[in-house]
Amino acid sequence: MATRQAVPEQRLRCPVMKIRDYLSRFLGPGLISGASDDDPSGIGTYAQGGAQFGLGLSWLALFQLPLMTAIQEMCGRIGLTTGGGIIGAVGKKYSRKGVLPIVGLLLVSNCITIGADLGVMGSSVQIFFPGIPAVLVTVAFSAFVLFTEVFFSYARYARMLKYTTLVLFAYVAAAFAVNTDWSQVALSTLIPHFEFNENFLLMFLAFFGATISPYAFFWQASEEAEEDLAKKKIPEIGTGRPRITQRDIRVMRADSVLGMVFSQVIMWFIIIVMANTLHANNVLEIQTADQAARALEPLVHNFANAGKIAEALFALGIIGTGLLAIPVLAGSSAYAISEGLGWKQGLSKKPGQAKGFYLVIVASTVLGLWINLIHLDPIMMLVYASVISGIVTVPMLFVILKISNDRRILGSRTNGLLSNILGCVTLVIMSASLVAMLAILFLQKMTT
Repeated sequence: MATRQAVPEQRLRCPVMKIRDYLSRFLGPGLISGASDDDPSGIGTYAQGGAQFGLGLSWLALFQLPLMTAIQEMCGRIGLTTGGGIIGAVGKKYSRKGVLPIVGLLLVSNCITIGADLGVMGSSVQIFFPGIPAVLVTVAFSAFVLFTEVFFSYARYARMLKYTTLVLFAYVAAAFAVNTDWSQVALSTLIPHFEFNENFLLMFLAFFGATISPYAFFWQASEEAEEDLAKKKIPEIGTGRPRITQRDIRVMRADSVLGMVFSQVIMWFIIIVMANTLHANNVLEIQTADQAARALEPLVHNFANAGKIAEALFALGIIGTGLLAIPVLAGSSAYAISEGLGWKQGLSKKPGQAKGFYLVIVASTVLGLWINLIHLDPIMMLVYASVISGIVTVPMLFVILKISNDRRILGSRTNGLLSNILGCVTLVIMSASLVAMLAILFLQKMTT
């Protein structure tokens, strides 16, 4: 009898284990990039956009998906094919000195985003413990992130934090709990809406900066190179050319698509929830973390202390995604600077094996903490961090397009026609919106 029971149990377990093993091959750098796109700066930007413009920006979730997927796939292909990161590829095409301005822009953008993320994480904790000074909370988060990234395996840390991002699905459930006109949502998603004013252009650029982010470019390329290293296809990151099969490319592409779909689905539902709660009640600007948390109250309105439960869901989502994204931000800076200066690099190495690499991680986090202590409004700081990220993205997109079309670097793995079209469209849109926003600001200054 025991044998009969063991056989069906094994039969039941085998498909589950096969599915788990199958998924584990695809849940790689692309998923981490997508999940980190929905970091506190992303959540704050999407929430602010939904509160300010209602469903007016919901069409960007669908519109941006093929654009960001194409860019992330290019970055993944560069890392996978060359066995190094973006800066290493740039150095091959241009010169090492030529990459320093790019590295500097990335470092500034990442430090500001780290500071913004730490600020809103601290504000989320203060929802429950208002007596604790914000400085202590942000310092504690900074210390925790540094300790885990330096002394623990990031792969294990990331696997654990992937599950905390599931809290973001509270926005999916909340969209069905509020009074949502789905026909209006469908129209707003399919028909683009645009306004030629400073606030809309600022938010438009912030949305692009929050979703098509420079740090995600560097992170995915370098992590694909880390995968090459783990599979012993290269002796060190940036040394040697790995043998890549078409199957490796397909797996990388599937991972990239999955990560970007996750990112945009969450963005879409955040906009819907904010539009149908805060915007519908004339709350057009989010200034505090508990204001943003209030949008989740309809999800738990039948429970006692619904407000506190909503705040807890919001705080868990912010803290979980922040703890996942900050190491990605600091890590992308470390990869870029290490490649630019020829240092040993990689989260697979111990601190003693890559001192400069880990020093950059520590410095980026500490600088982010210092920026956070300037006492700016944390929610608005998130939006401005996304705007700055959008500004940095423009020159980076140009460089990535040049590299991904260079046969001397990628061989036969260069861009196809569709990738080039999507990449050029992304570059034109972000450049045009940046120029338009600067023009409006200049005209406003001239008239005052």
